[in-house]
Amino acid sequence: MTVSSASAHYSLRTASPAKTRAEAVVVGVVQGAKGPELADGAQEVASAYGRKLRPLLATLGVTGKEGEVVRVPVGDTLATSLLVLVGLGADPAPDAVRRAAGAAARAVPNATSVALALPADSPELVRAVTEGHLLGGYTFTTYRAPTESRGPGEVIVLSPAARRREATAAFEEAQVVAAAVAGTRDWVNIPASDLTPPLFADAVVAAVAAHNKGVAKGAPEVSVTVLDEVALAEMGCGGILGVGNSSDAPPRLVELTYEPADPVAHVALVGKGVTFDTGGLQLKPGSSMHDMKQDMAGAATVVQVTLAVAALGLPVRLSTYAPMAENMVSGSAARPGDVLSLYGGTTVEISNTDAEGRLILADAMVRATEAKPDVIIDVATLTGHMVAALGEKITGVLGSPEVVEAVLAAAKTAGEESWPMPIPEIMDERIRSSKVADLAQHDWIRWGGGLFAAAFLREFTAGLPWAHLDIAGPAYNGGGAYGHVAFGGTGVSVTTLVDYLRALAAR
Repeated sequence: MTVSSASAHYSLRTASPAKTRAEAVVVGVVQGAKGPELADGAQEVASAYGRKLRPLLATLGVTGKEGEVVRVPVGDTLATSLLVLVGLGADPAPDAVRRAAGAAARAVPNATSVALALPADSPELVRAVTEGHLLGGYTFTTYRAPTESRGPGEVIVLSPAARRREATAAFEEAQVVAAAVAGTRDWVNIPASDLTPPLFADAVVAAVAAHNKGVAKGAPEVSVTVLDEVALAEMGCGGILGVGNSSDAPPRLVELTYEPADPVAHVALVGKGVTFDTGGLQLKPGSSMHDMKQDMAGAATVVQVTLAVAALGLPVRLSTYAPMAENMVSGSAARPGDVLSLYGGTTVEISNTDAEGRLILADAMVRATEAKPDVIIDVATLTGHMVAALGEKITGVLGSPEVVEAVLAAAKTAGEESWPMPIPEIMDERIRSSKVADLAQHDWIRWGGGLFAAAFLREFTAGLPWAHLDIAGPAYNGGGAYGHVAFGGTGVSVTTLVDYLRALAAR
C-alpha cells in the first residue's frame, strides 16, 4: 500500500524577510522584559514597521507566549501579503523554535509559498526550523477525498548562516529525519485491516527497496529478511506465535541489517509490532480499543530509524528486529495459565493476555543478543502504567544507567520529553513469582506494572548494555495538533534514537 502526503520544495537562503515575495512570511515573537518583540531573524521586518510595530502588537493582543499564532495582512509595508507571528516564549531555544515552526505550518495551509524568518543563525536552529515546519505540516490523507488545499509548493528557510557548510548539512539532515518521522506516522495511522503483520512486513520490504534504489554506488545497502510463521515455529519463537496465532493474519519477524565500512559501534534495535491489540481473551473495553492500530509504533520506529541512519551514512552498524503479530480473540488464542516456551528456551506463564507486547519483544531480543551488539535498545507502546506515571507526552526510559543517560541526552537534543524510571530489586522477585514456569508474564499487582515489564525484558538482554523506551503515552496523539506534533501517530523517539546514534558516531 502506498501512502502519500503533501510535499513542498524546501530551500535555505539568506534573503531578506522584508523583501521576499513569498506569499506568507513567518516571524517569531519573544516575551521581552518590556513586552513582546520580534525575535532574531525578523530584524528587517521590525525596521520596516518602525515605531508602528509595538502599537500594532498591542492592538492585536500579541503576547509572544508559546503556541500563539497571529496572522497580519501587511499592505505595502512588506513585499509579502501576509505576516504570521508565532510565539516563542521567553527563551527562543531550539525546542521553542521547533514547536513554533510546526504551529506556523498549520497557520497558512493555503499559501503557495512561505518564508520562515525564525531564529536560524546556527546549525541547531536551522535544524529546528526545518524539522518543525515539515512535521507541523504533516497530514495523513490516504483515506480522504482529494482537496485543493495541499499546503505550500515552496518553503524558504531564511538564515544568515545559509552559506555555511554546517548549516547546509543541518538543513539537509533535518529533511532526512523528518521524513523518517513522517514515515513512522504514516504506518501508525494506517487502519489495522490494511496493515496486518504480513502487509506490514511487505511495507517494510518495499521501504527498504526504495531506500536501496537511491543508494550511491559503493555505499552500503540495508538488507531485510522476513521470517514467516513456519520459520518462527521452526526457530521456537513461542512468544510471537503465542500472540500471533490468535489471528487469521499470521505473525512475522522482520530483520534489517545496515553494515557501513569501519563502524564505530554496533547497536541492536528492537521494536514492538502488535498491529492491532484487542487484549486477547482478556478483552479490552470497547472504548480502549479504537486506537489500538498504534500498538505497532515501536516496530515502525526502529525500521524508520534504520533507514534514516543509512541515508545519513552514520558509521554505526545496526541490527534491527521488528516482531509483528495481531492480538485477536479466537479458538487459537493464548489462555491465562498457558505456558509459552520462548526463543532460547525460557518458559513464561501467561496471566494477562493483554500484556502481549513483552512476549513478542522477548523472542526478538534474544535474536538481537545473538548478533553480539554493543548495546540493545527496544521501543514499545508497552504499558498503561507508564502513561499513568508520566502522562501522555513523556517517554519512560529504563535500563542500564549509562545507556539510559545517553538516551536522555539524545532526547533533550531532539526536543522529545523523556524521563528516567527505575527497575527496583523487588521486580526480580515479582517476575519470578510463577510456580510452573521460569518467569511470570504478569502478576496483577496494581502498582509498578511498567517497571515489572522492564524487569521482564531485561531477562532477555544476556546482560548487554540496554535501554527500554516505553512510548505508550506519546506514540499517539488523540487530541488536537500542537507544536510540531500532528493528530494521530507522532513518530516519537525516531529523532531521539537518530541523535543517540549520531552521538555514538561522533565519539
